[in-house]
Amino acid sequence: MICKPKYFFVKFIRNTWLLALAFMTITSCNQKDTQADGNTADYKRLDGHIDTLFNSNRAAEGIHLLDSIVNHADNLTVDDKFSIYWFRYIYYQQYVHDSKKALLYADTLLTIANQSVNNKQYTSLYVTANFAAGDACFTLQKYTEAYQHLFQGYLIGKNTLNRNVLSDYTYRMGMITYKMGNYGLAKDYFIKSNNYYDMKPHDFATFYHKQELIDNIALAYQSNKQTDSALIYFDKCLTLINENAGQFKTSKKQLDMARGVVYGNKAEVYTAKGDYKQATDLLKQSIAINLQPGYDNNDAAIAQTKLAQIYYNNRQDTELFSLLTLIGKQPFSFNNPDVAIHWNHLMSDYYIRKKDLSKGLKYLRVYHTVKDSNIQRINLLKQSNVSKQLDNYDKQQQIEQLSDNNKIQRILLFVIIIVAIMALIIIMLIYRNWRRSRRDVLTVNLLNQQINNQNAELGKALNDIKLNSQEKDRILRTVAHDLRNPIGGIAALISVMADEDCTDEQREMINLVKETSYNSLELINEILEATNVNALELKPEPVEINSLVNKSVELLRFKASEKDQQIFFEPLSSPVELLISREKIWRVISNLISNAIKFSPDGAPIFVKVVQENVNIIISVLDNGIGIPDEMKDQVFNMFTTAQRPGTAGEKSFGLGLSICKQIIEKSHGKIWFDSSSRGTIFYISLPLPGKNGKQTKSAQQRGIPQAG
Repeated sequence: MICKPKYFFVKFIRNTWLLALAFMTITSCNQKDTQADGNTADYKRLDGHIDTLFNSNRAAEGIHLLDSIVNHADNLTVDDKFSIYWFRYIYYQQYVHDSKKALLYADTLLTIANQSVNNKQYTSLYVTANFAAGDACFTLQKYTEAYQHLFQGYLIGKNTLNRNVLSDYTYRMGMITYKMGNYGLAKDYFIKSNNYYDMKPHDFATFYHKQELIDNIALAYQSNKQTDSALIYFDKCLTLINENAGQFKTSKKQLDMARGVVYGNKAEVYTAKGDYKQATDLLKQSIAINLQPGYDNNDAAIAQTKLAQIYYNNRQDTELFSLLTLIGKQPFSFNNPDVAIHWNHLMSDYYIRKKDLSKGLKYLRVYHTVKDSNIQRINLLKQSNVSKQLDNYDKQQQIEQLSDNNKIQRILLFVIIIVAIMALIIIMLIYRNWRRSRRDVLTVNLLNQQINNQNAELGKALNDIKLNSQEKDRILRTVAHDLRNPIGGIAALISVMADEDCTDEQREMINLVKETSYNSLELINEILEATNVNALELKPEPVEINSLVNKSVELLRFKASEKDQQIFFEPLSSPVELLISREKIWRVISNLISNAIKFSPDGAPIFVKVVQENVNIIISVLDNGIGIPDEMKDQVFNMFTTAQRPGTAGEKSFGLGLSICKQIIEKSHGKIWFDSSSRGTIFYISLPLPGKNGKQTKSAQQRGIPQAG
């Protein structure tokens, strides 16, 4: 459980909201001069006044003023509209605490962001809108949707956001992944948030959040069973608190409470390591601090139950009963359901150990009652949205079923009429054909004979084509193989000659021959591979697709860095194995990423994503490059295509790579396609999931499922 005093957490959140608002205003204000004429200047002055009202806790007045402005405003710009809905979002999320309504305004913010007039404005508004949507979903415990919004905003704004906003993004993603049980990923996000976060001197709110971040890192390590790393960060948190205690003397109570929470968390690590003495000392210190009136009594009750568990494990029954009696008398002890559950369980265990079974059974019943109630509460909390969706789905299904019944009845009536008409026509045709049957039989026999002859000729032609294709491949392999050795020798000799003393003109000619030789060798190798793929039998094996794609991405990051490019990888949320040829599919993915690097300008991002759609895994590679012209789109997968072009840095292209990729994917029962425009290209690979018997299922295309692109 990630604990923090409520007051300072709320204060920190409010500061970050204003920080995000300031970021939005700064990055988008430059756009206001370039938009359509209207009342932008007037609204800008009122915008500042509304901001002042919000900062002085007069948000309701700000909303009233905002509504009066909108009712009399014309020709509002995109930034004006965004600012209006942003204030409304903050009002309902931060002041009214109606996150459902706030989420509606966040969706409107995303819609307005899509109306941006240029990329700079779009980035600013899109990042801010996703931040808002993510925070609203998080409050509503829609953790998956919250993570998606925050991740999209973080990915787009990673290079433009200031450090504190980046810290807030990664902090929220850490909170979400922690609550979803992905402690390793949560730890990474908390560490990023801590690295981004700049603690302001003499600002208690930013200091308090800094120590909270370090404590959260330790808790994530602890939950991930990395106890040594957890202890290191708990000690760092205590060091930070002690080093800054002098400058925050007026906040001694909050500092003591923070120490008490860290002592209790640290004790839990020592308990897991079996060091009960250290754990007991820390828990006693934690209890002594937070058991005081006005302190974090709830955390003290939690620490007491942890200490009672240690007494029980070590058979210190006297200390155990004394502590359990004290917990039971405290009015605040059972504010936390976990404390009530743990206390009743320990009381039951104590009396059973003392062979007082009647009392043990009494507390055991209470334990199960409270536990079942808590589990039911948690399940209802997690399933509330699902239940609502299922109810809506059932109602919609009932309506559609009634509509389908009416359609079926009309169709049946129509079919009966058609069948009656057809029956009459058939009877007439049978009578007519009976009279012409002899002549027709002879005609049909003759036509069948002609069809059989044509089929035989077509079969022979197809066989000749297959033999010619095989002969073509054989000739290509022979020629390529015979050329590779002499050209390789030429390349080696030229390399030796390039190291010898010669004139500049001679060196230039030698380098030209050297480059031509190596290009020829590369072309020959691709020809050999292209001609061998058709005859190659793939050997499928279980391959974890996230790992395979990640390996390809990591190997090509260095190549991308040569052009100042970054590759962003979004894997599946959980590991999935496919029955594929590891080497060949890796070759396909690497080829697509290499093409994205080759045909993208310097500094352009490349996005690689793995998703599951029904029974298929879809891998996509998105670049922001030069795109594929319409006249070349039908040729890119052809061998020896004329659609090859040099890369943005003059890289060579022979036009064989995508042909090889297509052959490999089709042999793997998959599909490859693309979608391209002048702003870039996205290639898709669809691979089927393994079937029930461990064999590949048919791909989505083979089963008739429509696919994008």
